[in-house]
Amino acid sequence: MRSFSRWARAASCRQGLFGLALVATIVSPSRSIAQSTAADSIRDTTHSQKQAPFFTRKDLVLAAVFAGATIAAAPFDKQAAQELLRPGTQANNFLKHTSTRVEIITSPGAHIIGGALYAVGRIAKYDRVADLGWHGTEAVLFAQGVTMVLKGVVGRGRPFLTAGQDPDDFHMGKGFTNSDWSSFPSGHTSTAFAAAAAVTNETTRWWPRSTWVVGPLMYAGATAVGLSRMYHSRHWASDVALGAAIGTFSGRKVVQYVHGHTDNRIDRVMLATSVVPDGRGGVLLAVSLPTP
Repeated sequence: MRSFSRWARAASCRQGLFGLALVATIVSPSRSIAQSTAADSIRDTTHSQKQAPFFTRKDLVLAAVFAGATIAAAPFDKQAAQELLRPGTQANNFLKHTSTRVEIITSPGAHIIGGALYAVGRIAKYDRVADLGWHGTEAVLFAQGVTMVLKGVVGRGRPFLTAGQDPDDFHMGKGFTNSDWSSFPSGHTSTAFAAAAAVTNETTRWWPRSTWVVGPLMYAGATAVGLSRMYHSRHWASDVALGAAIGTFSGRKVVQYVHGHTDNRIDRVMLATSVVPDGRGGVLLAVSLPTP
């Protein structure tokens, strides 16, 4: 178990670092289309949209709602943690099995599912499926990058350290060196909501009515992930609220960005990747890069 735990922490760190690189890539100035002679052949696979302001009025409303939810949840951190730690609640077999499964589906499931969708889309030439897999993975990595920084800086103790008694156990910077003090915000929750937001926004582009079907299902699943982390005494209620905010914004903004910047550097590489037979019954990833 210890070796698995170390592997899981190392994998989480690598994902977070990749996410930070993705954050830097997205927020840095993009090269203009005119500067690339090969850009016309490496575009976003679905129809692009006119570039909109990065932050819209709707985003401000969402930010206010999530900020309010995080602040409102804070006074209930202790009460919620203690309720979930009750012997009767912890002994509930349905909650035990369900909470574990939704967490696995989120991590590492989100990366596996995203990669599989992208691979299937590239092999079968289903552009929308490839978009769904890749942009969902982008959103997850972006959310994880932001979350990792906040976890490290804030250094909040996890509920199990104090049996749910001390939600104000902060040690600034300690989250970078000890995962027990990386409670705020919830990484699993930000991952789940990033995937939910990306899938909802991506499918809405080519099936607008799906919003009322896909959206509730995806966000309900993401909410279940946040509750499961509280059930396992890994996060306080306010950790989950902020994780949901980071994930939702990551999913929305990444999909908006990649479709509004058809020549972005990430998609130029990823969408030029092909899956080809290796001649021995397997496959290889081939990347087509423009010549200097």
